[in-house]
Amino acid sequence: MHSHGGIIFYQTTNLKRLHKFYTEKVGASLWLDQGGCRIYRFGNMLFGFCQRDKDETGALLTFFYPTRELVDEMYRRLEAVADSAPKDNASYRIYHFYAKDPDGRAIEFQYFWDDIEIN
Repeated sequence: MHSHGGIIFYQTTNLKRLHKFYTEKVGASLWLDQGGCRIYRFGNMLFGFCQRDKDETGALLTFFYPTRELVDEMYRRLEAVADSAPKDNASYRIYHFYAKDPDGRAIEFQYFWDDIEIN
């Protein structure tokens, strides 16, 4: 019996470059390699990229962590592509920063101030 879930896919012109970025820099794992499409897992999130003739960048991928320190660690890893240092956002009760992946796609790294139950 298969479980329920979902995957969000994006088009990319450089599948190999994104593979290196998301596995080595972000820490996602390759969940399924379909050749022209690769699906990654990060905690409870599945996302994929398919080799195409254009980069689809009109989305935001958000990765969240259980501590502020882990957000800071990701900032140190990605400082060269980060928009700014991590900061608190009282409106959403998060600590976060934005960066860009190699295609120019917006990515966010955050910590929720409140305990969030993920099941």
